[in-house]
Amino acid sequence: MYSVNYHRAASVADAVMLLETGDAKLLSGGMTLIPAMKTRLAAPSDLVDLSHIDELKGIEVAGSTITIRAGTTHYDVARDERLKNVCPALPHMASLIGDPAVRYKGTIGGSIANNDPAADYPAALLALDATIVTNRREIAADAFFTGLFETALEEGEIVTAVTFTAPAKAAYEKFRNPASRYAIVGVFVANGADGVRVAVTGAGDNGVFRSKEIEAALATNFDAAALNGVKVPANDLMTDIHASADYRANLIVVMAKRAVAAANV
Repeated sequence: MYSVNYHRAASVADAVMLLETGDAKLLSGGMTLIPAMKTRLAAPSDLVDLSHIDELKGIEVAGSTITIRAGTTHYDVARDERLKNVCPALPHMASLIGDPAVRYKGTIGGSIANNDPAADYPAALLALDATIVTNRREIAADAFFTGLFETALEEGEIVTAVTFTAPAKAAYEKFRNPASRYAIVGVFVANGADGVRVAVTGAGDNGVFRSKEIEAALATNFDAAALNGVKVPANDLMTDIHASADYRANLIVVMAKRAVAAANV
C-alpha cells in the first residue's frame, strides 16, 4: 500500500486551502486518479476529497439554461428527468459511460478536469458550447480543453459547475471499446441558435476536437445525407492497438451520420 495523506474538504474554499499541502491532488469520483495511483503514474502526497461538498452537487434547469454542478455523478445526469426533457442527448451520453460502478462514482467535473482523450463529456461540452465555471472564473469550452490530459485550469483552480443553453437538436454516438467502454470514436452533434457544432472524442492525437468538415456539411442541411462523401483528414488522428488513423477518420463520419439521424428523430 502506498502512503498518502487523505483530507476530506468541507467546502470549495477548504479544498483550495488543502491543495497547498504537499503535492496534493483533487479527488472527486476517483475513476481516473485512483487507477493512475495504483500504477504509480500519479503519486500525490495528499488527496483532497471533494465528494462530500454539497455545493458541488446538483442539476438546475431554468427554461433552456442548464447548470450541472461539478460533483454531480454520471448516474445522476443519466437519470435526471428535467434534463431528459430539454437536452436528452446528454443523459443518453452519460448512460453510456463505463459500467454502473463507474457511473455511480464518476463525476462530470472530474471527467472534464482530467480531459482524457477518450472521455465522453469533453465532446459533449465542446459541441454544446458550454461554459466551465471555476472558483475563480468562467471559461468557454473552446478555450478549456487544451490538449491530451490538459486544460486551461491553473494551480489552485477547481471546476465548480458547467452551464450551457440546450440546443434545438443534439445527439451522441460512439463506437466503444467492448472492454473499457471508452470511445474509440465518439461524436456529439448539436444544432443550436448559433449553428451546428460537432465534437469528436477518442480519435484526436491532441484530444477532443471540433470537426470543421462535418460542421460545414451540416450547416445548411442538418441531415445525415449531407455527410455523404465528406472526408475527415487522418493526419491528426490517433493510431493505436484499437484502430488506425484512417479507420478512425472513416468512423468519425459514420458516427456523425448516426448522431444526426438520432438528433432528427
